[in-house]
Amino acid sequence: MAKLKVGVFGAARGRTMINLLYDNPDAQLVAVCDKYKPLLDSCAEEAKNKGIKLGLYESFDDFIQHDMDAVVLANYAHEHAPYAIRLLDSGRHVMSEVLTVATLDEGVRLVEAVERSGKVYAYAENYCYFNTTAEMRHRYRRGDVGELVHAEGEYIHDCSSIWPQITYGERNHWRNRMSSTFYCTHSLGPIIFATGLRPVSVTGFESPNLPFMRNLGYVGGTHGIELVQLENGATVKSIHGGLKREPGSINYQMYCTKGSMETDRWEGGKLHVYIEGERNCVGEHTAYRPEFVIEGAEGSGHGGSDFFTMHYFIRKILGDPVGEENSIDVYTALDMCVPGILAFRSIKNGGEPQQVPDFRDPAEREKYRGDTFCSFREIAGDMYASPSPDDNEDVPDSVYEEVRRKWLAGEPG
Repeated sequence: MAKLKVGVFGAARGRTMINLLYDNPDAQLVAVCDKYKPLLDSCAEEAKNKGIKLGLYESFDDFIQHDMDAVVLANYAHEHAPYAIRLLDSGRHVMSEVLTVATLDEGVRLVEAVERSGKVYAYAENYCYFNTTAEMRHRYRRGDVGELVHAEGEYIHDCSSIWPQITYGERNHWRNRMSSTFYCTHSLGPIIFATGLRPVSVTGFESPNLPFMRNLGYVGGTHGIELVQLENGATVKSIHGGLKREPGSINYQMYCTKGSMETDRWEGGKLHVYIEGERNCVGEHTAYRPEFVIEGAEGSGHGGSDFFTMHYFIRKILGDPVGEENSIDVYTALDMCVPGILAFRSIKNGGEPQQVPDFRDPAEREKYRGDTFCSFREIAGDMYASPSPDDNEDVPDSVYEEVRRKWLAGEPG
């Protein structure tokens, strides 16, 4: 059987996917697209050394004409949906890096594109595939700890030191324009994926825009919180942003009817499990380091989790039940992403709870067609909402010029 021909759109974040495709037994890298030519030059040199013929494109319009079965979207995080729709309509399978959509209207149109195309859409929320979060999913689905009552997901990552390297001094870079609750699926996603429970309502909170980030050009709240109610009545606190903590915190807790599970706040890769016995408050606590379900994954990015996004995407395209079971589909992806959009609306409406639509239901999602509410002007149109907690976006050009200088000089933020 011929290998799947895969392209990658976005050669910075896409570097991990590119590397994973070089030696994949079932797929081959055939094309890369990026607007920044030095990244393409690097790909060209690497491909030459490996004896690989590779199409290199600065324009997506040219890239989409290449002979490809599937494409990985690793471009700017607020622009994934329009490209995913074009690719699905062209007959390609799509794996989207985070985030899924920027608006509820994009959610409607993306689901429709997936349904009419019949192609595989996979969401690359890699934090669902850590050795710990994958184990939490396995043990929850097995019934070890009972039904979820409350969960917490935490993604604390102060990016200020690398801000020049990830925003390039662009005033309208998505990271400078995102709302405080936009980038929510690293904290919320693993809980949704582990339990299979759908969110039904959300309330949002945020902190002020602090000087250490404003001086780098970011105008949104420094951190965001989503308080989510799930379909079974369980609650979830999802927190993410640039709070001061080193090393950053990636932490998950699940409190259930028969016990609890939580990752270690300081020792990454370790899982704590409590299972209660026949008496209240008496049970067994264990702490261990789960093994990855596939040997060799540890060498990929983000603690080994990047390997699984690509692996399950390819296996699903090939019809393998393992891929079907473990790849994140468009409906689950929206369950992870949409609460962040609606939490921002909640914040702008004074903390009013927002109902989370089920995009599996055509009638329910239809209500949100044309809903372009977001913090990105070019997408929102007349539904634009400022990401700034106090609606103050007055950042001098000199700030972005200095960030760009630091990027070009290789200096930290």
